[in-house]
Amino acid sequence: MPWKKSPPELVAAFERLVPTARGVERRSMFGYPAAFVKGRMFAGLHEDRLVMRLDEAAIVEAKKRGATDFEAMAGRVMKGWIAVPQRLVADESLARGWVERAFHHVATAPAKKSRRSSTKATRAPRKR
Repeated sequence: MPWKKSPPELVAAFERLVPTARGVERRSMFGYPAAFVKGRMFAGLHEDRLVMRLDEAAIVEAKKRGATDFEAMAGRVMKGWIAVPQRLVADESLARGWVERAFHHVATAPAKKSRRSSTKATRAPRKR
């Protein structure tokens, strides 16, 4: 079953919630808006939900307010990710705080290595 497009009001809220400076890169992931820092995604949209990568304490706090484990496909929980329903995103100060925490959580991780550079470095030279 194909994924649904995110509602325009959720896309607009995402644009307001994601920080604009400090190395944040915005691009599309699976056709949805997403935000990255150091090459790693920290927040994005999936259908009618805001998804974020958070530390364990923040995940527990968010779940107490109604967030759920993120499953892009049924039965496949993405560890460290939560899904926030639109009704919680409507409280922009709450949602902005979670997005900021997601940004800081991911920003403290090492930068993601490019697949291209690591592949070239480990590939044996061709014989001619």
